[in-house]
Amino acid sequence: MNVNSLRDELRFLFSGQGMPYEKVCLMVAAVVCIVLGLMLSSNISHDAKVAVIDLDNSAYSHELTSRIDASEYMKVTAVLNTPVNPTELFYRDQAVAVVYFPRGLEKDRYTGTANHIGVFYDNTNTAQTADVKSALNEIVGLDNAAEAGDTGSTNDTLSGTISLADRNLFNPNGSNYNIEVQGFLFFFGSMFFTFATIGMVPRLRLTHALDQILLEGTPWDIIVRLVPYGACLAVSFIFGMAILRLTGDMVFSGSLLTFLFVQIFYVMTVGMISVLFGWTAANPGIASSRMILFIPGGFIFGGPTGPISFYPDWVLYLSHLFPLTWEYHFVRDIIARGAGFADISKELGAFLLYMAVVAILLCAKFFAARRSLLKHQAQELKHQEKIREIAAAERGVQES
Repeated sequence: MNVNSLRDELRFLFSGQGMPYEKVCLMVAAVVCIVLGLMLSSNISHDAKVAVIDLDNSAYSHELTSRIDASEYMKVTAVLNTPVNPTELFYRDQAVAVVYFPRGLEKDRYTGTANHIGVFYDNTNTAQTADVKSALNEIVGLDNAAEAGDTGSTNDTLSGTISLADRNLFNPNGSNYNIEVQGFLFFFGSMFFTFATIGMVPRLRLTHALDQILLEGTPWDIIVRLVPYGACLAVSFIFGMAILRLTGDMVFSGSLLTFLFVQIFYVMTVGMISVLFGWTAANPGIASSRMILFIPGGFIFGGPTGPISFYPDWVLYLSHLFPLTWEYHFVRDIIARGAGFADISKELGAFLLYMAVVAILLCAKFFAARRSLLKHQAQELKHQEKIREIAAAERGVQES
């Protein structure tokens, strides 16, 4: 009996009726050890983006800017010589830190007056600023050491010391409610939304409703079926954040209406991708296993599990293939940084292009399936006509 049970299960495993686990297990091992190992090989910030507000615009401030840019941990991406709200420089993850050089910095340095360099850190991920803080402290420490003559400097004109006056923005107390817990909320919500929708087309195929939709309907007849699932997902996001806000210390700095407006496009995009990936599955069970192909990648590379400054540029570019990556960008900008609609318009425009590509692929899949169905029906019709002709010929022979 035990041998028969084992034989039956082996037959089912390789029959293609369930998850192709014999292939999936090897694929998962290869992806984790090779692909993810390559992408996650770094655990320090490389060329983290730093913006400089240089109101002094002196030779000394230019020298400090060059030192910052020369650091392996930081890269100066913008230098502004007019007062700017530092919060705006963090939108769309344009910077990890903003360095502020006040007016009179060089003068105070040479007249013996102590002065401060302001630094604003993006604390939406507490780990991403650690290397930047260390590097900036090292630059300031070496400069003060040179002034004191500890490094053997012969420059006797320096007499004033500088220090860093830093401030952590958006998540000042480093609460996990604003990082890991919030990240899991959007990850698991998107994952179960995918489980609910990825088997839609296989279910319609098994109930023989898909053929009618293909012959008489449009791609909208498929997309509109995502609306109730998307509404449930959006409500679950708001419900989860309300719990985090009331029971924890989650920061919500932006507009709830702006966030909900963005969610309309996000849930529909994830839904269309889900339908695309599940289209060719034989049944909803097989379709569900394909969720791993496009949801976890956004969770891994979108920012909640590790600082995006740790990843090479090519990894950041590829991460935008995953819809959840876009969601985390919007979450950081709207919820944590308080960005308005105008502030996210550039990123929203890029996401709408991404959504348009997904919609075009879904329409192409729909009309390709329609052509295939019409071709199959034409072949069936010819086959039936041939059978009728043969039957009529046989009846003629019998009558004669």
